[in-house]
Amino acid sequence: MRPRSARKTERISPSPSGPPPATGPETSRWLLRGKDHRLTAYAPAEGGLLRWTETTPGGPDWTGPLFFPAPGIGHLTLAQGPDGYVHFIGRRRMGDAVDLVHAIQYQTGRPLTAWHSLGNPYKEAERGLRVGIPAATVNTAGSVHVFVRNAGRGIQMRRQAANGKWEGWKDLKGSKAHDGPAAVATSSGTVELLVPAEGRTLRWTQEKPGGELTQAEDIPYTPAVRTVTGLETADDRVTYYWNDSDSKGITAHRPGGETVPLSGTPADSPVAALRAGIGGHDCTVLAHRGHDGRPVLAACVTRAESDGVWWTATGEECVGAPALAVDATGRVVLAVIGRDGALHVARQKPEEKGLALAAWTRV
Repeated sequence: MRPRSARKTERISPSPSGPPPATGPETSRWLLRGKDHRLTAYAPAEGGLLRWTETTPGGPDWTGPLFFPAPGIGHLTLAQGPDGYVHFIGRRRMGDAVDLVHAIQYQTGRPLTAWHSLGNPYKEAERGLRVGIPAATVNTAGSVHVFVRNAGRGIQMRRQAANGKWEGWKDLKGSKAHDGPAAVATSSGTVELLVPAEGRTLRWTQEKPGGELTQAEDIPYTPAVRTVTGLETADDRVTYYWNDSDSKGITAHRPGGETVPLSGTPADSPVAALRAGIGGHDCTVLAHRGHDGRPVLAACVTRAESDGVWWTATGEECVGAPALAVDATGRVVLAVIGRDGALHVARQKPEEKGLALAAWTRV
């Protein structure tokens, strides 16, 4: 299915001063739909976080950006549970100390909670400085799972217990791990983790919701660092998409099954992946930033990547990873941060059966 290009066209309270420009998102999961069906976009900025929110479900108008200070906090990752809560996990460095921090947005358009420290797997500051960039996901019970590469290049996890309290840090082992783990919660409540490593990719799974994560068989491929995205493409079956480390484009992989090269010319940012109904078909929509800086879009019938994927460049140059979501009307929405530091959005044309985007809008 070939998409058609769009044309150009304590709580943390927002800062009262004018917001700084957005910088490029390091994750592709930054356009989220709340329980009230409004979309919200989040992007990092110098010293904090920017937020744009649809004024009504399905748009087209937005409010924002609002700026939320987050001093010392970098490498933010976002995760959303079935209750609609948005969880923000960041790596905070203050002087010679590093900790992981967590804040929540409970409802669309509402303030964030104060940042809560999740600590560090290490008591020694020197080792604590070497922990990596966090990944996070939320299972069907609303339990947040946070993962980081540790100082020994294994993986540490901290998660919420059933009573809502945080468990201590747990060493999941592993070795020679790179930064950029990808965590996915399935519809049955289990959690998976995929981590690029030297010469291979590490994987952890759960047998049942809330159970221990155990290391599964390694995958004999090495994705480019910080480019992996996971998407549940069948009940309890996750497809992972990543940039090939040999610059051969994007790869789709289902553990225990096939690995499919999807071509493309991705830059060094993760792929955005989304399941959506298009023309009466269950489809997977993919987007990435190309080597020329422009967002690139493709779609295929879900789990049928081997039938062919055709990429279409659209819009102007952007920074960081693009994001995808389905709005309240069922339309696919592609969002990017432009070179101007602003949010740019293109929506699927409502009258089209295929994936054709309307003109880009600068928010």
